[in-house]
Amino acid sequence: MKRKCLAACFLICVFLLEACGGRRYIGDDEPRIYYVNAEGTRLIKETFDFDGASKEDKIAGTLEALQEETDSVDYKSPFPEGISVESWELHDTTLNLYFDGAYSELKSSEELLLRAAVVQTLVQISDVEYVRFFVQGVPLTDHKGQDMGYMRAEDFVQNVGSSLHTYQAGNFKLYFANEKGDKLLEENVSVRYNSNMSKEKLIVEKLVKGPSGDGFYPVIAPETEILGVSVRDRICYVNFDDGFLNTTYKIDPNLTVYALVNSIAENHTVDQVQILVNGESDVTYQGSVDLSKPFSPDYHYVEEEKD
Repeated sequence: MKRKCLAACFLICVFLLEACGGRRYIGDDEPRIYYVNAEGTRLIKETFDFDGASKEDKIAGTLEALQEETDSVDYKSPFPEGISVESWELHDTTLNLYFDGAYSELKSSEELLLRAAVVQTLVQISDVEYVRFFVQGVPLTDHKGQDMGYMRAEDFVQNVGSSLHTYQAGNFKLYFANEKGDKLLEENVSVRYNSNMSKEKLIVEKLVKGPSGDGFYPVIAPETEILGVSVRDRICYVNFDDGFLNTTYKIDPNLTVYALVNSIAENHTVDQVQILVNGESDVTYQGSVDLSKPFSPDYHYVEEEKD
């Protein structure tokens, strides 16, 4: 199915809030619904009551409100004409939204604003922590065919007054091997990156690319392909192709695993990391590390700093 350059999200997307003259400030703790400005370039927030006797009633009512045309000249529904939610279902704290094939024909800017408005609005409902999009029953993917995954409020960076596609600077702590290959070393890196990319995916890409400083050594083969990075229930799922298994580096296999786990856990709001190979977790890495369950950070592999 051909897609028109859907904006990437494993997991970070940008949305923008526009202040209109004469409108009062809406505090971050107030319930709000997100619309698109008349020009179709930014999001606008308006106060909103999530009415309903149950969470299901609130979801249904909110989706209806998001899809209705407004009577304002300043903003409109984030749903372009011909696009609607065909059905939805709530599993635990994840809300699945189902669209027909017309979704695939959206322009990238329309798709990005729609996704940002919907997720930011719906996660305010109690028990809705994640939202996932499906198109013709298949999980939404980006233009590279990678699963967009489970989206949450934190995946949308609020850059007031910025353009739709912005770049921002960030400082990250990454872990690479020492010269002997028996311990991890911390490398602090400053990165200027596209706000549409999730921090988790950025971190994984940097680890695959390898260290930039002297005295640090790679932990993942550079030819390894990242098939997807997503987050659900504070677990980051990192899916590699089988190039991940073919490393020739002479290092403790645990260093590769915990370089990945520690780097992601250090830099974002996840507690564990699940490593997948071609979508499968029933894998033993380098004949010694069982990847079947998520890993928590372990810093005893990190070399202690010398006085």
